Amino acid sequence: MGFDPTTLRRDDYGFFGPDSPSWKVWTSPTAVIGFQRAVVLEHFDPFLTAAVADSRGIYTDPRSRLDHTFAYFLLVAIGDGRTAIQASEHLMQVHAPMTGIEPITGQRYAANSPETQLWIHITGWHSVLKAYEVYGPGLTPEEEQRFWEECAIAAELQTCKVEDVPRSREQVRAYYEQVRSRLCNSERAQEGIDQLVRTSPKNGAGLAYALGARILSLASSPLTPKWMRKLGRFNMPRIVDLAVRIPARLIVWATTLFGSLGLLLAAPFIAPMAGKILEQHLSKELPAKLETITPAQARELYSLRGSAHQAVAEAS
Repeated sequence: MGFDPTTLRRDDYGFFGPDSPSWKVWTSPTAVIGFQRAVVLEHFDPFLTAAVADSRGIYTDPRSRLDHTFAYFLLVAIGDGRTAIQASEHLMQVHAPMTGIEPITGQRYAANSPETQLWIHITGWHSVLKAYEVYGPGLTPEEEQRFWEECAIAAELQTCKVEDVPRSREQVRAYYEQVRSRLCNSERAQEGIDQLVRTSPKNGAGLAYALGARILSLASSPLTPKWMRKLGRFNMPRIVDLAVRIPARLIVWATTLFGSLGLLLAAPFIAPMAGKILEQHLSKELPAKLETITPAQARELYSLRGSAHQAVAEAS
């Protein structure tokens, strides 16, 4: 992805800082569960599915693709401004050539389109918060409001339109209602979903990843609305939802109690790059300046190509 995880905190505390709800939520063991939910939901957007299917990364090397995506979310949430901005620009560059015709609607898709990027962003941030509420300690109402404000700040690193980014739980619900009419399943979407919830070691990811992904799917599925689970053909009986909740909470509690040791031990097998970022974060190394920075300031100081929006315009 064009960044060095060992230099996560060279310059500053990034956009949010140690006391932020974003740091709490994104560095909790529950974030892995939430992220697994997010990448499943992403397949319900036909335009994003077309981009994912045509690039084939999720099918040929699912662990690397998901690891890189999770690492990007982590860098934006907990990395310093330099690392977050440069990772964002690299990601926009990778996405730029991913364009084509979406077969269901016959319309053109682009991985960097504002609508597609907003869907990725909201499903990611909402899913990790949902997992933190169900399997972790949750946030206070004040922290949750701040979390959504921070979510909007993080969206500045993508091509999302600022005015379209939800800033409260109610606005997130309204966003899902707004996009629901375009969400659907398809043969290619189902192939991607099956790779995530019914992962096979034969796809090149290996036995450890396949086992980890299947266990995560047991915990992430209860976080997903029934209509989405039925649409994606991964619905489970309610008794399974209830049976999963207590052991999942106990695992999260134990992992947190031992300083996320279990998460770091599992990371090399499931998400090695994200694991390195978390390891460096947990070392609590102080940055050069004990302060936060805005995306605009970070872009002005550290951009390698101008803003991500400019890079997209140039590529198109």
